[in-house]
Amino acid sequence: MPASFLPVFSALLAFALSLLLGPVVIGRLQKLRVGQVIRADGPKTHQAKAGVPTMGGILIVLCTLAAQVVARPWTDSSIMMLFSTIGFGIIGFLDDYIKVVARRSLGLRAREKLVAQFGVAALVALYAYARVGTDLFVPFWQGTITLPAVIYIPFTIFVLVGVVNAVNLSDGLDGLAAGSTAIGAAAFAVIFVLLGHNDLGVFSSAVTGACLGFIWFNGPPAQVIMGDTGSFALGAALATGAVLSKTTLFLPIIGGLFLLETVSVILQVLYFRATKGRRLFRMAPLHHHFELLGWAESKVMIRFVLLALVFAVLGLYAIL
Repeated sequence: MPASFLPVFSALLAFALSLLLGPVVIGRLQKLRVGQVIRADGPKTHQAKAGVPTMGGILIVLCTLAAQVVARPWTDSSIMMLFSTIGFGIIGFLDDYIKVVARRSLGLRAREKLVAQFGVAALVALYAYARVGTDLFVPFWQGTITLPAVIYIPFTIFVLVGVVNAVNLSDGLDGLAAGSTAIGAAAFAVIFVLLGHNDLGVFSSAVTGACLGFIWFNGPPAQVIMGDTGSFALGAALATGAVLSKTTLFLPIIGGLFLLETVSVILQVLYFRATKGRRLFRMAPLHHHFELLGWAESKVMIRFVLLALVFAVLGLYAIL
């Protein structure tokens, strides 16, 4: 098979596997009774989702892994990308498991979660420093900047943990996290191939296909929810691919939707504290604000995914 076709093949295979394995995984999760726990202070319309099988991100990770194994572009970088995706996915799995099986509503304690996330991120950052280098492509400029190690390593760790949690924040509407990640991963796959990183392009394409297949079951009304298992793994895949291809600075552009969601939460907290109880948004993250304005969940999801597409196109333009 021509190397140039591998990313397309990887995406199609992951998509097909998602459709085939989806009913099996959903059925298994239903038997295990791992139903979604809904926040009491969330939008009232979300109460109907209580009990919908969660931890469906297992399907995304399995299909991405299977496509990667079949496509076989094994390199040090693709192995590290797989390590990061699975590593963060395991952290998310433990968080989900404690929520729905151990019945501890908040899952892993914040300190436990952050220590684990920073641990995996540190390994990725140290690998990138040693094997990839500290120069970064600058969007909209045909050149690079080089960071000293004392800045590059903590910066990379911060980016990895930040993106993982930003994708997690967007996982609040049926189809939103999977749809926006599919678009972002596809944009990065194109960039990776253009920069000569076909191995990373194949992996990122597999993520795209797996996400699209997952939407088949996760679109409103959802039959399954990805949970932290999926959102942590997807955030790791996006961020790690960018780090290993030196396109870290493209993440705020291509992942612009995730950035907006995160900023809305930060602003909400700061405004709440500064005004002693007043709210800037009706609810954060931002997608819930529009729900509480009266927009249907499907309308918010579609418009936010379209916004993610605009950011992805802008990111592609920034590399040319």
